[in-house]
Parts: sequence; C-alpha cells; structure tokens
Amino acid sequence: MKGVASTCDVAHNEGDSDMKKHLLDRAVSHSPQPFGKLMLLLGLGALAVSGTPAFAADWKPTHPINLIVPWAAGGATDQVTRIAAAEMEKALGQTIVIVNQPGASGSIGTKSALDAPRDGYTWTAGALQDLGSYETQGMLKTRLKDWHLFLSVANIPVLSVNPQTPYKTAQDLIKAMAAQPGKISVATAGITSSGHMAIDQFASAAKVTYRHVSYDGGSPAVVATVAGETDATSQLAAEEADMIRGKLLRPLATIGNQPLVLAGYGTIPALSQTLPGFSAPANYTGIFIPNGVPDDVVATVEKIWSTTIANSAALRTFAESRGALFTPIDGDAAQKAAFPAVQANAWMLFRTGKAKVSPDTVGIPAP
Repeated sequence: MKGVASTCDVAHNEGDSDMKKHLLDRAVSHSPQPFGKLMLLLGLGALAVSGTPAFAADWKPTHPINLIVPWAAGGATDQVTRIAAAEMEKALGQTIVIVNQPGASGSIGTKSALDAPRDGYTWTAGALQDLGSYETQGMLKTRLKDWHLFLSVANIPVLSVNPQTPYKTAQDLIKAMAAQPGKISVATAGITSSGHMAIDQFASAAKVTYRHVSYDGGSPAVVATVAGETDATSQLAAEEADMIRGKLLRPLATIGNQPLVLAGYGTIPALSQTLPGFSAPANYTGIFIPNGVPDDVVATVEKIWSTTIANSAALRTFAESRGALFTPIDGDAAQKAAFPAVQANAWMLFRTGKAKVSPDTVGIPAP
C-alpha cells in the first residue's frame, strides 16, 4: 500500500557494548530528582477508577505468582509492570516473580500465560493494542474479552532522532523521507510493536516510506538510535524520557494530536501541528489475567486495583516522570478504554499486509 509499508525490516538482538552502557549511564545521570509536576495535555478526559471493592472473600496466595512480561527487560512495559507488581506484593503478602519472555511481538509470552493452569498463579502484561490484535495476525487465538484487564498507564509514542542528524523538526524528517524513499532508518521494538505501529501511522499520514530496523525490545531500540545505529526511533515516551533529558535524543513530535510537557525537558509538540488532522488513540498498558481463574482471584485483584493501585504514589510518579498518563482502571471500563487502539492497530496491520485475518471477522469493525 502506497506510503505505508516500510521498505526493509532489519532485526537486531539486544547488545551490551561499552558504548551503549556509557550512554545509558549518562542519560540516567541527567534524570532530575525529585521529578517535577508533569502536565500531560492528552485531551483524553478524566478516567475514573471503575467499580467498588469486591465483596468476595479475599484470595490469599500460598506461593509466588508468575507475571510474564512478553517483552525484553528495560522497556516501557517491563518498567511499569515491575512497579505495579511491587505495589501488589504489599497487598497480597506474596512474591510476584517477573518473567521476561520476549518474541513474536509479545505473543509468545502471552501464549505462555494463556496456556498455564487457570489457578490464578500466572498472569501476563503488555500493551492492549498488541493483545487485541494477535488474532488478526494469525499469531494467537485470543481477544480482549478473554482476559480480565487491569490498566495502569496510557503511553505516548514520540518521534525522536539522533542529535547528530540534521533533522530539527518533524517537517524536516518528512522532507528527507520523501526525498530518500526507504532510506531513513527507524528503530522500534519489533514488527507490530507499539513503536512500529506509531511510525507506520506517521508514514501513512505523511505519505512517505522508511527503513524499519527491529530490535528485541523498546530499550534496545532507543539505545540504538542514541548510538547512531539508526536515524530515528518512534518508541514510547517512557522509554525515551531519560535520553531526551540527557540530550542524547532530539524529540521532534508526539505521534498524536496533543503536545507533551516532559518533566526536566519541556514541551514536545504534537505531530498534528505538522500534519493537521492527525490523531492516534491512547495505547494502554497493564496486567492481564486470563478468564477461567477462580472468582476470588479476580475479586481480590479488582479490590487491590481500586485501592492500592489507584492511590499508588510510585505509579503516579512513574507516569508523570516518563511522559505517560496514570490510568488505574479495570473491568468494563478497561475494555472500553482499550478498544480504540486495538481497532486502529488491527486495521493498520491488515491494510498494510501485516495481518492475515480481516479484523471484522474477529469482532473488530472498521473505525
């Protein structure tokens, strides 16, 4: 499809070079402490915490819970999941073991959770637009309704470049991509990842092509751009924040219709300023528990989500410092909030030839 598909997908595994370690250390040293008040001008409206605490008897887990993060350690999903898990451990009185199991755009780890015994001791995590699109890709037969959703934050992708590149604005990058079709390299966490879908949305709207370079997670993709392996990245603000504050990345625009004020940096303009009318739905991240687990497990987690998580200073601080929106919701409200991103993602995948199954045949009508 014209102006949408990238011309080349190049895969890289996460590296541990001395240069990358130095760059990471330098970025972290520029991160302000304590973080200032972050304003997120997302135009999403207030999202209320759903429901009231469950009246069922509290579940008391007798051994550690496995929480599968289907992406590499260090990325946005891994970061926020570890914070949420630490908060939940206090309420449950039991250890939650984070298991990183990346691969196949998150579907491998998600399948492990889906195939595990439904005893309440295996959960997974991730971005809702991925979870809701696996069936259209022919990767995994599952839909949002197959899961109990517990959302923590909404993430915003940011289009950033290596500071050594000549691109100062989103318009500069668009002109370069138009002049050099398929030549400007963009790093993401992998095919169909949040970053990949964001840059495809950008490319479709701008009517340009680019060279996609795939890494094993959001953090490696960001570090690759900092190291000069790629020209740009379209990963989440949560993954880019320290690099932006450390001036190791130059942010050009949020891939959306609202600007972002990032603590310790300033305002990142919206892509809609360059491409009028451009918009992208919020992509929520959270913890997912498959249907079929005991009712007391679900009731207990719902209670924890509406109390401990909804009032978590650690999660709120994370969101405010990383350019994300703190959105502790679950149940029907979570299903409803997540669907627009799933819908947009599934149809983008199908229209660009990356999905094998038409979304409307698996319960996802065209937007």
